[in-house]
Amino acid sequence: MSMWAQKRMQLGRAQLEGRRQRGFTLIEIMVVIAILGILAALIVPKIMSRPDEARRVAAKQDIGTIMQAMKLYRLDNGRYPTQDQGLQSLIQKPTTDPVPNNWKDGGYLERLPNDPWGNPYQYLNPGVHGEIDVFSYGADGKPGGEGNDADVGSWQ
Repeated sequence: MSMWAQKRMQLGRAQLEGRRQRGFTLIEIMVVIAILGILAALIVPKIMSRPDEARRVAAKQDIGTIMQAMKLYRLDNGRYPTQDQGLQSLIQKPTTDPVPNNWKDGGYLERLPNDPWGNPYQYLNPGVHGEIDVFSYGADGKPGGEGNDADVGSWQ
C-alpha cells in the first residue's frame, strides 16, 4: 500500500471517530424521549382538566373590561345606562331616554363579547349586588348553579 493510501485511511478513521464523538447515541435519544413522555403524562392531564376554569377566568376578565367601560360611560354622562339601554349602549349611542349628552364618539367598547360559553352577558340596573351588575349565567346558561354552572359576576 502506498504511503498516500495509508494517510488517506488514517484521515478517514479520524473523521469517523470525530463524527461518533459529536453525535448522540440511540440510548441517549431514547432517554430524552422517555423523559419527555413522562413529563407529558404528568402535565397534559392537569392542563386538559381545566378548560372550564379557564372559561370562568376569561368571563371574569371580560366582565372587568365591561365594568371599566361602564365606569367611563358614567364619568362622561353622569349615570350608567338604564336597564332598557343595556350593554349595547357601550357600542352604540342610546336613542331612548335618558339620551346621553356626552356619549364618546366610537363608543366605549369596539364590540360586545359573548361569554366563553357563547351566551350574551347580562346587565342589571339597579344591581342586586352593587349599583349595577354585569354577569354571565355560567356554563349552563341558567341563573344560579354550582361549580362550572355558577354565575360569574362583577361582584365577585
